[in-house]
Amino acid sequence: MIGENKHHQGGSNPMEQFVLLAKTAKGAAAAELVKQALETPGVYVFSELLDMPCIKDLAGEHKQQWELLNIFAFGTLKDYMEKRAQNLVPDLSCGQRKKLQYLTIVTLSEREKCIPYQTLQNELDISNVRQLEDLIIEAIYAEIIQGKLDQSRGFLEIDTTIGRDIRKDDIPVITNTLESWCDACENMLVALQNQIERANTEKSQKMQRKDALEQEVANLKKTVKSHSQDADDVMADSREAMGVEKTPSKKMIKKGIRGSSKLFNK
Repeated sequence: MIGENKHHQGGSNPMEQFVLLAKTAKGAAAAELVKQALETPGVYVFSELLDMPCIKDLAGEHKQQWELLNIFAFGTLKDYMEKRAQNLVPDLSCGQRKKLQYLTIVTLSEREKCIPYQTLQNELDISNVRQLEDLIIEAIYAEIIQGKLDQSRGFLEIDTTIGRDIRKDDIPVITNTLESWCDACENMLVALQNQIERANTEKSQKMQRKDALEQEVANLKKTVKSHSQDADDVMADSREAMGVEKTPSKKMIKKGIRGSSKLFNK
């Protein structure tokens, strides 16, 4: 996940403007500030605004705006619809509804990376597949999510998304998850190191066996060569003992020819 709100222009974060204004806004002015923040494109993280004392005061006189801000920070469209049925939050503008639908996709991607169309339609309150795909494409172009549509199977495959706000109550759970992940990584490194050591040991043993085998082959060749020479000598001695003349060598033949030549010359 991309844990930063990068949807801004000119290198400035739009949320910074709302945080500055929230230092002096009170009551209805603070409620209107929240409404504008929820409307503004590119603002998807609201923790800084939630921490402002003037905004926290909305939980009293302007509770509906406070509840709505919390839904945009931590909730989904279904959460909004449940509270709207109880008249605990105000109506959404078109821009606010679409933004909350985007944020709902981000939350769904935390549970599964391959989200069925049917799940998306239920969670986003969209009955038409074409409208769903248009919304997803808009979210991709807005860099809220990165992924692709599998239209043949009816899935949205998520690669990465922007980050969302984290409740303080969720921090221990996240910490435990990260610690477990670190422990798993350490165990994996130990296992890999053990495998490397075993592989090196096996390699060394194989090299030793190879060298020993090559030495045995060399010794065997010497032995075979020595036995072959001994066999030739034995055969030669046997032929002489049986009165069989040795096959004249080329040197002997040449010497005989030279001797015959001298005899004819005389």
